[in-house]
Amino acid sequence: MLSKKTKIFVAGHKGLIGSSIVKKLISEGFKNILTVDKKKLDLRDQHKVFNFFKFKKIDAVINAAGTVGGIFANNKYKADFIYDNLTIQSNIIHACYKNNIKSLIFLGSSSIYPKKINTPIKEENLLTGSLEKTNEPYAIAKIAGIKLCESYNYQYGTDYKCLIPCNIYGQNDNYNVKESHFFPALILKCITAKKNNKKYIILWGTGKARREIMHADDLADACVFFFKKKTKEKIINIGSNFDMSILNYTKLILKEINFECKIILDKTKPTGTIRKLLDSSRAKKYGWQPKITLKEGLREIIDNLDLKLIK
Repeated sequence: MLSKKTKIFVAGHKGLIGSSIVKKLISEGFKNILTVDKKKLDLRDQHKVFNFFKFKKIDAVINAAGTVGGIFANNKYKADFIYDNLTIQSNIIHACYKNNIKSLIFLGSSSIYPKKINTPIKEENLLTGSLEKTNEPYAIAKIAGIKLCESYNYQYGTDYKCLIPCNIYGQNDNYNVKESHFFPALILKCITAKKNNKKYIILWGTGKARREIMHADDLADACVFFFKKKTKEKIINIGSNFDMSILNYTKLILKEINFECKIILDKTKPTGTIRKLLDSSRAKKYGWQPKITLKEGLREIIDNLDLKLIK
């Protein structure tokens, strides 16, 4: 049973999601939160991970660690994306089992679902079709993590839950046009265009692909909520129940920063999966819903984004 004194290891605590999870745990009154810098512990090193778990006497784990990025990074670093994520999650999940840790939250991704699937996407749609090629290695790694959790639950009676979030954004994101996810890349692209008074910005693909996004603080809230919640199902979609096209997100950001310019669509570049709206009715059934509106979240980022990062 979880208590405020439970020793909780948050893997990936400096990242977008991990930092929000730590903040949420602190606000909930948890007193024993364990984190470690990746320079001190390479989560890809099985021996070091196993020793870390053994000597730290961990009670529960939230795994927010991994190699992530947008369509450009997924395409360019396919080997890194599949190797890093397979290795990190396998080490953590098996270390939990070896150390009799019953409670684990594993974070998946909406990219695990088939490319051609009716929306909203249900948890049961997993492995019912082929994946989007641009992020297939990452998706396969995440699917393997989910199946690993399922297998330990089945064979050893653990309570390893897999939360499947939509696209996540927030203050502590990676604001890099080439390597970040689409939303921080769009924000940076639009603000840079305004700063340099550009006449146009270029989007990859047709701009018609629709994406569901949610603030990192809402995902952190879901992690803590389901950490404490007893559930029959162990795979749970976590979404905002709202999506919009890439083109319309761009227009919204430009409007929010009060800047007008032409939007050019580079149709020689990949568009990605056309739509990835999740069916989050399972999460809602257990009493969880997101709280932060898109307008609130976007305004927070625009107001606080460090302009020194923009060249």
